[in-house]
Amino acid sequence: MSINKSAKGWIVDIQPGGRHTKRYRKSFDTKGEALAWEAWIKTQINQSHEWQPQKRDTRRLSDLVDIWQQHHGQQLKAKNTLRKLKNLCAALGNPTADKFTAEDFSTYRSKRLEAGISPNFINRDHAYLRAVFNELKRLGQWKRDNPLAKIRQFKIEERELSYLTLEQIKLLLDSLSGDALLITKICLSTGARWSEAEQLNISQIRDGQIHLSKTKSGKNRSIPVSDELITEVHAVANKSFTGRLFKSAYGRFRKSIERSGLVLPEGQMSHVLRHTFASHFMMNGGNILVLQRLLGHSTLAMTMRYAHLAPDQMLEAKKYNPIAALM
Repeated sequence: MSINKSAKGWIVDIQPGGRHTKRYRKSFDTKGEALAWEAWIKTQINQSHEWQPQKRDTRRLSDLVDIWQQHHGQQLKAKNTLRKLKNLCAALGNPTADKFTAEDFSTYRSKRLEAGISPNFINRDHAYLRAVFNELKRLGQWKRDNPLAKIRQFKIEERELSYLTLEQIKLLLDSLSGDALLITKICLSTGARWSEAEQLNISQIRDGQIHLSKTKSGKNRSIPVSDELITEVHAVANKSFTGRLFKSAYGRFRKSIERSGLVLPEGQMSHVLRHTFASHFMMNGGNILVLQRLLGHSTLAMTMRYAHLAPDQMLEAKKYNPIAALM
């Protein structure tokens, strides 16, 4: 590649930075103009940092994950993220960093879809790896653009958020006993996740409130509860003055669900208690912003899933529909 004569004039076609670097191509009327532009391009590349070709980054994708883990990942609460990222690197063929593109990831996720992997699972892979590049960029460990920044995630159809009716709640509570019964009551009274309630210590029950710690978001929450529930918890606390209040009781809860004949959506076994708390809170006239704080949601958008259950919205549907106007 150099300066060549063509029917349209003189064409400059050069790669002054060498192979695999940016190529410059332009047409001129005269050879003198072509030679002058070629010399100017070479001068810019030699003197200006902006014009210099970007150096190759020959680190592997897994190397970037190791750097991310060292500087950021090890501080995260979730301890299995590194393993997931390593598996993802292997599935992608562990390419060199500067050769990994959005097209590579798009091809990978298309194959995953064909293999029957759920879009939601693939979206998590996307989010994990995109976050790695974002964090490395903030740390100064990655100078290029995030290759996954402009890929849109798959749109996921919102799952049904099942909740228990009052009759179903009574049926469930009647089938429970001991620690499983008390943990269930705490979940229904506070919106706590099963693990948050099951791991409660005596020190977290005070001043008429249950103080939740070691939460999914990492933020503590304090929820007022009834005097009757506090009394029941104190009855357990009197047996043990230190440490956890309850033994592991999830297995007994699962068996009680099966015995009671309750049919729940897949993946919502104990989580149905949290949905039940939130749903009844809104149906009884609770404030959506208060519910956000009680559930510990980082954004209001997460809590808005329950907004349609507010009684004023349901009454408006009854009042303002076209059939009501005709009648």
